[in-house]
Amino acid sequence: MKTLALTAALCCFAVTAFAASSIYDFTMNALNGTPTPLASFKGKVMLVVNVASQCGYTPQYEGLQALYAKYKDQGFVITGFPANNFGEQEPGTDEEIGAFCKSKYGVTFPMFSKISVAGSDKEPLYQFLTAGDKEIQWNFTKFLVDRNGKIIRRFEPPVEPLSRELVSAVEAALKN
Repeated sequence: MKTLALTAALCCFAVTAFAASSIYDFTMNALNGTPTPLASFKGKVMLVVNVASQCGYTPQYEGLQALYAKYKDQGFVITGFPANNFGEQEPGTDEEIGAFCKSKYGVTFPMFSKISVAGSDKEPLYQFLTAGDKEIQWNFTKFLVDRNGKIIRRFEPPVEPLSRELVSAVEAALKN
């Protein structure tokens, strides 16, 4: 019996700690609970953002939506990952988060179920995004990912979605 429990524990550890080669190795739940392979965004430039509804940076949703609208037809997508890690600024349910984003900011880019982006319960996707880099410090940290699922660049929360710095990086990635 002990051997079976140990085998099961090691199996689960191996699944959680696998070495991902790209962001496309992950499947995440959409806000409606539907499992969504990030491989469905293969060939697109992706901006991965940990978001929160009650943060000083929450108005960045407006810029994120504008950025998405401007470049989505060129192969660009934004993926939003609500997280309640910092100041408990994302207390809502997935349904409440979706309603807030749509009614307040008209968000149409893909949003995913609330996850942990820091700490001992950090989602494997965020383990991948922060591997070899510093931990996420706050909401609205942004990761730009190329068409092959590789991280190009990280932008800290104060970098606005429509800033020259971020827009230039998105445009350069879209040209490659």
